[in-house]
Order: sequence, then C-alpha cells, then structure tokens
Amino acid sequence: MDWFTLSEEEWTAIRLSLLVSTVAVAASLPFGILAALALSRGRFWGKSILNGIVHLPLILPPVVTGFLLLILFGRKGPIGAFLDQHFGIVFSFRWTGAALACAVMGFPLLVRSIRLSLDAVDRKLEDAAGTLGANPAWVFLTVTFPLILPGVIAGMILSFAKAMGEFGATITFVSNIPGETQTLSAAIYTFTQVPGGDVGAMRLTIVAIVISMAALLASEFMAHALGKKVNFE
Repeated sequence: MDWFTLSEEEWTAIRLSLLVSTVAVAASLPFGILAALALSRGRFWGKSILNGIVHLPLILPPVVTGFLLLILFGRKGPIGAFLDQHFGIVFSFRWTGAALACAVMGFPLLVRSIRLSLDAVDRKLEDAAGTLGANPAWVFLTVTFPLILPGVIAGMILSFAKAMGEFGATITFVSNIPGETQTLSAAIYTFTQVPGGDVGAMRLTIVAIVISMAALLASEFMAHALGKKVNFE
C-alpha cells in the first residue's frame, strides 16, 4: 500500500466523519438559532447562566463533556433510558452518539457566530417591518434571517470543522468502534498506536487538513457572496 491509496477502513472512517459532522450541524442548527436569539435579544433572569452553559464545552476538557454525555444519554442515564424505552433511540456506542457529541462540542461556535450577526442587525429595519403589520415570526423570516444568513453559514461551517476534528468527547461517549463510531480523528489515533501505522495516520491527517481547509474557504466564499447580495438588496 502506498502513500496515496486509502484502504477501505480509511474510506469508512472518512465517510462516517462526514455523516456525523453533517448530522451534528443539521440537528443543532435550530437550537443554535433559538439560543442565539435568546442571548442577543432576550431580557430575562439567568441569561448569564444560559450563556455560560452554552459556552461550557469550549472550556471543559472534551473528556469531561463526553463523560457527562455518557451519564445523561447512556442506556442507564436519565435521558438515554427514557429515549431508549419510549422511542427506541440509542446514543451510546452508536454513530448517532458521535453526532450528538460533535453537536455539543460545536454548539458554542455556532451560537456565537449567529449571535454576533444578530447583534449587528439594524433594529430599525425590523421595527419598520413591524409597523407595517408583520408579526414577529414573519419579521424574523423575511428581514432578520436574510441579514444574518452569512453568520449562520459561517457558524455552520465552523461547527462542521469542529465536528470533523472532534476526538475526546466522542471516544469517551461512544468509544472507538470501526465502522460504527470510529471517526477520522479516532482512526488517526488508532494508527498511531500500532507499529507501522504512521503512513496511514499521515494519509488521514492530510485528508483532514484538506476537508477542513475546504470547509473554511467555502465559508468565507459563501459569507462574502451572501453579504454582497444582502447589501445590494
């Protein structure tokens, strides 16, 4: 096997990472928008506490986050047991658990990007739409959301890139099972633990760098293009 030939196991890890990262971003986006709205526009007791909880995964060791997820969403955890018994949803030691861990770890980046975009919106535009009889939901969909769309996309891309590189929380929560929970980072770690695995680790490292750079460049391009379109309109 040469430097440029990926094995089936390596392709499986890449495909699983892309799946997990995509599901993580898609599932967390609605909650990210709601959390950003609450932190940007909300006036309520406990706002600082909510802000701290949202950003906690950024400062906690990833292993701690993974352990907390295992306690809460494991088969015997309060949330995990309920979901398993009533809906047949299982997170622990499944790829869905990897997606949950990645969503939690990338959530602060998603929320922060959206919140900054919301803070930059000219409230006079929203007020003008409200005076014309539009309800708050319609104002958000037709006025606010187009203005914050570049920030939303940037947050999604950052969250996706974070999910692609996630390791500590994922391996603690769902372990490192080839074909089920072994993502790109876990596969690289596995290669580093076996004799002669340096070449495989380097191949996957290059793949990870290419995917992450492509995601970041796509984020910059789309945000710039949408920003120009919004300004023109």
